[in-house]
Amino acid sequence: MSPVPTSSDRDVVSELTTGRLSVYLRCLTFLELQGQKTVSSAELADRFHLNSAQIRKDLACFGEFGTRGVGYDVSQLKQQLVQELGIDRTRNAVIIGAGNLGMALADYAGFNANGFHIVALLDIDPVKVGRTSRQGIPVLAYEQLDDVVRRNRVEIGIIAVTATAAQIVHDALVAAGLRAILNFAPVQLRLHEGVKVKSVDLRINLESLSFHLKKVEDGMT
Repeated sequence: MSPVPTSSDRDVVSELTTGRLSVYLRCLTFLELQGQKTVSSAELADRFHLNSAQIRKDLACFGEFGTRGVGYDVSQLKQQLVQELGIDRTRNAVIIGAGNLGMALADYAGFNANGFHIVALLDIDPVKVGRTSRQGIPVLAYEQLDDVVRRNRVEIGIIAVTATAAQIVHDALVAAGLRAILNFAPVQLRLHEGVKVKSVDLRINLESLSFHLKKVEDGMT
């Protein structure tokens, strides 16, 4: 039996590892829904096109879960990953920007299930204030940010505004006490110490795909 990892061990777990934990969680959720009780790292890798050695290495960061000759208990490992990812309780989030992107994010099932809940969208446009998304998420005035965060114990801020407004919104979220921000604006933000920001820039991904296509066209692959 491997020793229980210390808090310092967990501090050095990379973002790539935590990203893979999310993938493993989705795989285990699927297996649980299928009624499967146990799974080996080899089967998990084969069924979901993963790397069995990487799976074992990643899970070893958090302790010893498998049984030699049997594999992992699907439900127990799933619950352990839920706890490690901190989604064993609901984390409230708020979206800044009630445009097309903000509305789409508010209605995205992944943002309102499995540990996350969008409590509101905030916008400066008085025409949008008072409306709701298709799923009933209210659009409130941006000026209510501090109050919304405090009353709803919001922990995550989601930026869905233009690039020119993103820094102002980011600073306002930090001032409201948030320490976790998901940024969809196509801009590099000036960060604050102690605040974690994850940026999703679709254009960067498209440019990466374009680079791959160019290599193919140039006969480099």
